[in-house]
Amino acid sequence: MNKKELQKSMKFSLSIAVITFVLAAIFSVVSSSILSGVMSIVGLVIVFIIVFIGVVFDMLGIAATAADEVPFHAMAAEKVTGSKQAIKIVRNADRFASFCNDVIGDISGIISGTASAIVVLQIANGFGYGEGTTFHLVINVVLTSLVAALTVGGKALGKFLGINSSTNIIFFVAKIIAFLEEKFKIRVLPNK
Repeated sequence: MNKKELQKSMKFSLSIAVITFVLAAIFSVVSSSILSGVMSIVGLVIVFIIVFIGVVFDMLGIAATAADEVPFHAMAAEKVTGSKQAIKIVRNADRFASFCNDVIGDISGIISGTASAIVVLQIANGFGYGEGTTFHLVINVVLTSLVAALTVGGKALGKFLGINSSTNIIFFVAKIIAFLEEKFKIRVLPNK
């Protein structure tokens, strides 16, 4: 690895760390605020949505690294919407996967853990049991185990789908990105 590549990698790593810090803070504040004002069943649904987001983004990162650029070149030759974005995703698979897996996926895992702790307290308090009681401990173990099982099982399924359906997954995401770039004039992907 030459000095220029190392500097580029260090710059990207630093920018990802800053983005992660900001997004984690935002997600943490938003999820805590939302969860503190809802019933425990709604909070439980929110926790499962956060887990689902983590699983989906993990799958997207895997799909980006497994996808082949060739089918998208054929689509780009026919001017198929999203094909150019798909090529950019595949060409920048390391960065795309880092953002999806490490930033969104890992933040979702951390936030789902925090959110489930809030929901456990809500459930325990709803039944008249405080923190540190046996009921609180049982609910905590059950919910933590359920969140962990759904996260790990979901990511295992996501990895299978990401590897075996990478072209379809990346093309679907690329069409969404193309729509955002066209309608809202937002540059989501780098120009190269």
